Amino acid sequence: MTTDTRINFALTTICGAAALSGLLFATSAQAGGVTAGTLIENTAVASYDDGAGPRTINSNTVTVRVDELLDVTLTSLDPGPITARPGDAVLAFELTNQGNGPEAFRLVANPAVAGNDFDVTVRAIAKDSNGNGVYDEGIDQILTAPETTDLLAADAVLTLFVLVTVPEGASDTQTSNVELTAEAVTGSGAPGSVFAGAGVDGGDAIVGTTGALATARGGMVAGMVSVQLIKSVVLRDPFGGTGAVPGTVATFTIEARVTGTGTINDLTVTDAIPEGTTYAPGTLALGGATLTDAADGDAGTGSDAAGIAVNLGNVSAGSTSTVTFDVVID
Repeated sequence: MTTDTRINFALTTICGAAALSGLLFATSAQAGGVTAGTLIENTAVASYDDGAGPRTINSNTVTVRVDELLDVTLTSLDPGPITARPGDAVLAFELTNQGNGPEAFRLVANPAVAGNDFDVTVRAIAKDSNGNGVYDEGIDQILTAPETTDLLAADAVLTLFVLVTVPEGASDTQTSNVELTAEAVTGSGAPGSVFAGAGVDGGDAIVGTTGALATARGGMVAGMVSVQLIKSVVLRDPFGGTGAVPGTVATFTIEARVTGTGTINDLTVTDAIPEGTTYAPGTLALGGATLTDAADGDAGTGSDAAGIAVNLGNVSAGSTSTVTFDVVID
């Protein structure tokens, strides 16, 4: 073999090795890289001239089967501690298969987290069957023990719900956390741990940087929100006094006080017009701002027959809404 031939062969061997190396370590769109079970094949080529003309030869083909990488992430989908009253509550989580092959994950919910003011009871773990991000009773599948997901493809994302019951003894503003753990069914451990023959198509399964084990925490704060209505009346008789005689105008004031923590939804204040009086049209007001009597774009309605109604909407604890209206004694 001539010197030129040796150089050509050496360069070809190097290029072939570099090409194989590039295939092995190239970044893919998937979190875990090249799909587990993929066969990476490479053949080197040498070209030379032995004096009788140009020739080429091929090396043997090297085949590498990509092993399965075991990785997982788990995060809480709640923006912060959810407000929960005694009774049932739902915590939402997102699990992502960060590996490069199909994998199922075993789930464990722990309600006894150090530092809890109270511990909830875990009723079940459910998966978001219809993918709408909200727990739908009777639609979303309850996982049976041992709670395990279906096989998730590489990069697949699954929303999970931990269904809990807040005890009656929980006090206002007390907090509680639940930890959800997801572990690859194939196995977990220190990064680099190998489960021989347990991967796709009989290849190995290798633990990735997450240890194939992830834990996320969902929080709750007990919100004992309540509503108190306080009603008062001021009288103005036709003579400038405060007597209750025919023609006296009675101004009723209703204070809706929301206390505790959390939010009251769709709070509506209603009041009937007392017998022996007539509603004074155009006197209905919320926080000093006049409301129309008709059912239109504002929050109130008023009439002699139906009384008054004011929709306060969603009201946070610590706020007070004031409704006023007038009647005239007949």
